[in-house]
Amino acid sequence: MRDPPSTAVYAPHIHPATLPNDPEVDITCIAGNAPTHIKRLTCNTLLAHGFGTDPTAFGYHVGRAIRFVEMSIERNIDRADRLEATTIAEVTVTKHMLNGAGMLHGGCVTYLIDICCSTPLIVLGLFLSTNGIGVTQAMNVLFHAPSPLDSQLRIASTSISLGGRVMTSRCEIIDKGTGRPVASAFLNKMQPRQAKL
Repeated sequence: MRDPPSTAVYAPHIHPATLPNDPEVDITCIAGNAPTHIKRLTCNTLLAHGFGTDPTAFGYHVGRAIRFVEMSIERNIDRADRLEATTIAEVTVTKHMLNGAGMLHGGCVTYLIDICCSTPLIVLGLFLSTNGIGVTQAMNVLFHAPSPLDSQLRIASTSISLGGRVMTSRCEIIDKGTGRPVASAFLNKMQPRQAKL
């Protein structure tokens, strides 16, 4: 695996090349034209900062249930001078994701969006030698339909902008069995400023 270009500025604790490989992810199962090392570094970043390695941590089991099936980088259709990254993830709704009514909990939907909608920014940042990792600043979520136990969900996320301080992406969650939209969202992330001493 090769390191991301040295021009990217990361805090030492989040540099993707310093993170351990996620042993549960088989990169060869992820389609798309993103380079293999970028797929690997993106998955490593999610393991370290998205859901972690502690099974008692918040969201660990939900995060571990997510499987990325595609990571791609393409020219923007409307602006050929811009690149955009797309990631597609899949997850099955399990019992620990449900609310009291037996449907996918809105908080769990938001967590899935926060994880999955961050990935095209990470992919594009690695590809462009810039930091695509940040902290969530804002999220606008629209809930369209409930998802019962055992629903197969497809989460398609696309980068919109990757600025030096603020980044934006969007995603749609679709029920694979019915084709029905479950939720859609816009996610803003930001690079926190280092405190000056």
